[in-house]
Amino acid sequence: MASVINFPVSPSFVINSQYKTSFRARAQSVGGGDSTVLSSGSIAVNGDPVSREKEKNGALIDVGNGTLKPRVEKKKLVKNVISEELEVLWDDGYGTDSVKDYLDAAKEIIKPDGGPPRWFCPVDCGCPLKGSPTLLFLPGIDGLGLGLILHHKPLGKAFEVRCLHIPVYDRTPFEGLVKFVEETVRREHASSPEKPIYLVGDSFGGCLALAVAARNPTIDLILILSNPATSFGRSQLQPLFPILKAIPDELHGAVPYLLSYVMGDPIKMAMVNIENRLPPRIKLEQLSNNLPALLPRLSVMSDIIPKDTLLWKLKLLKSASAYANSRLHAVKAEVLVLASGKDNMLPSEDEAKRLNNSLQNCIVRNFKDNGHTLLLEEGISLLTIIKGTCKYRRSRKLDSVADFLPPSRQEFKYAFDQVVGLLRVASSSVMLSTLEDGKIVKGLAGVPNEGPVLLVGYHMLLGFELYSLVEEFLREKNIMVHGIAHPEIFLGRLENSSNEFGMTDWLKVMGAVPVAARNLFKLLSTKSHVLLYPGGAREALHYKGEEYKLFWPEQQEFVRMAARFGATIVPFGAVGEDDIADVSLCILLLTFFKFLLKSLPLTLEIGLHWHPAFLVH
Repeated sequence: MASVINFPVSPSFVINSQYKTSFRARAQSVGGGDSTVLSSGSIAVNGDPVSREKEKNGALIDVGNGTLKPRVEKKKLVKNVISEELEVLWDDGYGTDSVKDYLDAAKEIIKPDGGPPRWFCPVDCGCPLKGSPTLLFLPGIDGLGLGLILHHKPLGKAFEVRCLHIPVYDRTPFEGLVKFVEETVRREHASSPEKPIYLVGDSFGGCLALAVAARNPTIDLILILSNPATSFGRSQLQPLFPILKAIPDELHGAVPYLLSYVMGDPIKMAMVNIENRLPPRIKLEQLSNNLPALLPRLSVMSDIIPKDTLLWKLKLLKSASAYANSRLHAVKAEVLVLASGKDNMLPSEDEAKRLNNSLQNCIVRNFKDNGHTLLLEEGISLLTIIKGTCKYRRSRKLDSVADFLPPSRQEFKYAFDQVVGLLRVASSSVMLSTLEDGKIVKGLAGVPNEGPVLLVGYHMLLGFELYSLVEEFLREKNIMVHGIAHPEIFLGRLENSSNEFGMTDWLKVMGAVPVAARNLFKLLSTKSHVLLYPGGAREALHYKGEEYKLFWPEQQEFVRMAARFGATIVPFGAVGEDDIADVSLCILLLTFFKFLLKSLPLTLEIGLHWHPAFLVH
């Protein structure tokens, strides 16, 4: 008897665009016995997700009567319970895939089938958390829908990811693509009206996302635009476009190679799966191995963008840019623009500034070292960027506690190696705690593992001590400490002029929440570890002579809140940071005066006599 089973669907397994996009597959087991599954991942089928297994042979055989037979070894189904939350320092899988995987997958998905544009669910995404919102990826000029391949695994935990695939020889006009995406958005909104819908648009897809948002101002949309092609009319390559039409067909095979170097940085692409903490020699060796493996695969670019398709896509880009720009005033959605500083195809940084001024609710993050294909290059996970800019939510309104996703192992390594690595090495913090019997021990053994716990202390200069504190709790006890932070951090007023993904963004990724009674209430009610500085910013920005001075309010309301939940209050102190700052300042001033003396005339230099001690006063 036939039974419904779950099986993972490869990116080339298409879904009929004429039916409602439910993104579920139905298949029949054949031949009796144990059901079989494919290997690379799984999706929920009829509400029942399946775990991944090692692939033996990924082909699907059509045996007639609509029956698909997976040609794999027989395995027992192992059901995967959909989790409601992620563990601290979970493995997000970012960096395990690279551009090589993109090009390999492109060979399969570009095979012509005569079908229209359609959606697919990447198998690498797996099963999202319960109640996750939908994320629709709108591709760039390639139209493959594989542009998020580096980000499938992390995004798959937080979103129901669906990617738009536009076949190579499809000639649907821009208005037709807008209507197609719009129908999907409206269906999703009708089925889950309280959830936001994410539109991630890459280059051309950015125009498509803006057009859909302009036509649907009442739907809760969050747009993430990576180097949007709204600036196509000002592209640096405009003088070269007429030449493409005159190139003979015999020479067109070289054009995709040239475009691949213009659109992206091969070095950044080859660096994706190389650990930043490795010694330079080993990193260079791995890079030298990745580059030769990447370059031969670029031949598939001529199949992705043949000459007729390239000319059609250029016309499509022109109409898309004009359509989106004429409707920017109607966009009511939240917009996050990601702009590359080394984009050789579009003036993305200037366009990001223009969109920031033109759109009603827009923020920008610049990535100065990346090229046009930002999402395929080495850098930060897209999920990290979404979390750091406070764009991740599961309902109409952001809940800093309920919508928080704990940092992954990869985020932890990047934050404390690349972002605050020098500070950690310079400070070399040592943690001491007191056990119940009064014994002082090295480490955090004296701090309870079970919450709720309220850590209460005072700020040293600029609050640098909190980075070491949060890191040590994660490293030693695998506990996420939520810092109660100043509201200005979340309002965007502390961002630097470069708009780069910086320290304030990483504070949000690592658990900071705005200071508010309701947030403290929610954290304690969920038995969390909370970090509170009653002295606030005034204490962190104290003047000379105010070292170790408390600026706490007279009435400590947090005590009453902690008592209500039976929280353990752990007072703590920090020493040494102001002393390090004094020594560092002295060294800087000494260096400055030595440089000044060297620049003075020799006669004046002989007549000057000074002693370093005066610099301390």
